[in-house]
Amino acid sequence: MNIKKITGLALVMALSLGLTSCGGNNNADNGKEETKTEDQANATEGKEESKDEKKSDGKAKKIAVLLYNGSDTYIASVRQQLEKIDEEDDSIELVFQDGQNNQGTQTDQLNNIIAQGVDGIFMNIVDISAAPTAMSTIKASGIPTTFFNRDMTESMTEEDLKDFLFIGTDAPEAGKMQGEILKDLWEKGDMDRNGNGVLDYVMLNGGLDNPEAQARTEFSVKTLEENGVKVNEVAFQDAKWDTDKAKTAMDTWLQTNQDDIDAVIANNDGMAIGAISALQAVGMNTGSSKDNMVVVGVDATDLAVAEIDKGTMAGTVKQDAEGMAKALVDTMKNRLEKEDFIEGTEYKLGEDKKSIRIDYQIYTGK
Repeated sequence: MNIKKITGLALVMALSLGLTSCGGNNNADNGKEETKTEDQANATEGKEESKDEKKSDGKAKKIAVLLYNGSDTYIASVRQQLEKIDEEDDSIELVFQDGQNNQGTQTDQLNNIIAQGVDGIFMNIVDISAAPTAMSTIKASGIPTTFFNRDMTESMTEEDLKDFLFIGTDAPEAGKMQGEILKDLWEKGDMDRNGNGVLDYVMLNGGLDNPEAQARTEFSVKTLEENGVKVNEVAFQDAKWDTDKAKTAMDTWLQTNQDDIDAVIANNDGMAIGAISALQAVGMNTGSSKDNMVVVGVDATDLAVAEIDKGTMAGTVKQDAEGMAKALVDTMKNRLEKEDFIEGTEYKLGEDKKSIRIDYQIYTGK
């Protein structure tokens, strides 16, 4: 199983030592894998014992999952899907680590899991510029590794495919789809709040040095321009994928430019939700309010989908967490069995010949 159960004997010993058990917490600081709470373990005792026997017989492949930031909404969704697969698949055992958006922390975790010994690694790197160093460390260990989500393929060559794979998305595609959502709404004639014939927007960027953020920012606007829509950037904020930072930025913009903003373009749904919170604080985008501002995001998180279905958010671009998790596990199992990530699977390398790209989908409501 993916989360170790606390046995009765271990619990008695822990209590005698005055220790406390904290289920579900990230142990990024000490590199330890996470554990179930006693109640969770006891509730599934018969089932978990069966899985314990299967996964402790030496046949289950242990795979470390290094997350850049477990509180990131999309990454949390990927983790949830990986845990679901792990629960159903006795051939693997996943061990999760949360880098907490700190490359130093994640580097320590990487060194620890290599020292402890694992069969494979899924790495969602914190800092893309640290990829060459991480690859060098991993290559020396001989552990096959799949990087995912944060595009570090500039550090890879085709020759690296024996040891490494990247699974992500086609970053420009998300921006293009955001642009398509906005274009369709603009053509309906409902967006121009100040009547100047120009789509005035504010941009909530995920990170100035992040390729995904760069591409989503560029191609959302470029798609509008290529379709004949006149655009004007009213304001720009690097909100670092963060809901609260996005809300703070939007609060400020509404104080100074409320009547001159037609749309909010957010690089992810978390920031889009932050913008909606700010809008609702001034009586806009409540579902019943007449004065709504168009807000678009990326990820199709449960919260964003709910807002879209209520009519308070215009649309999002689905980043397929389930598809990502499946691709990670399928290709790693293939690599561990056949010495090749791709051969014999349903997956194909992208144009760069060193990555798999998971498709996006537009979502604008039920």
